[in-house]
Amino acid sequence: MSLKNKPRQTVPLRFAVVTMSDKGFQGEREDTSGQALIELFKYEGMELCFYRIVPDQRDSIIHSIIESIDSAHADLVITTGGTGVSPSDITPECMDELFEKEVPGIAEAMRTESFKITPRAVISRGRAGIRGQSLIINLPGSKKAALENIMVVLPALSHAIEKIKGNQDDCAT
Repeated sequence: MSLKNKPRQTVPLRFAVVTMSDKGFQGEREDTSGQALIELFKYEGMELCFYRIVPDQRDSIIHSIIESIDSAHADLVITTGGTGVSPSDITPECMDELFEKEVPGIAEAMRTESFKITPRAVISRGRAGIRGQSLIINLPGSKKAALENIMVVLPALSHAIEKIKGNQDDCAT
């Protein structure tokens, strides 16, 4: 079967967005990155099943991501914020309690492409990994950086999720 004739997935992927922001949680800042990601994934034909703004606190971050997977059944969880080097940036450390498998190529690709835009990409500490049958990707908190980063890996996400869910098809393109 050629790729052109391969049937597309009939059930839309379910996605969650969790924004880490003390100011956003307190209503002092609009969540532009989270909203932009929601728009993008809806445009791509995915279904939003969970959205939350949480403070930069370990328990809030971990609980929200677990809830998005276990209760809302997200196939893809996108986090935005908390990936830098500020004292409150703890998103990557929280992933230690969530990931069953790390997928380092996703974060490596995003940082590599982002570095072509700004040398500040080297201080981004976002990670990607698997929990159950869900893919979790950490993105920077700024709208511009979040969109630039996710666009790098967007073409591979559906395939990655299919593989995580047990699809046995070959990975060759």
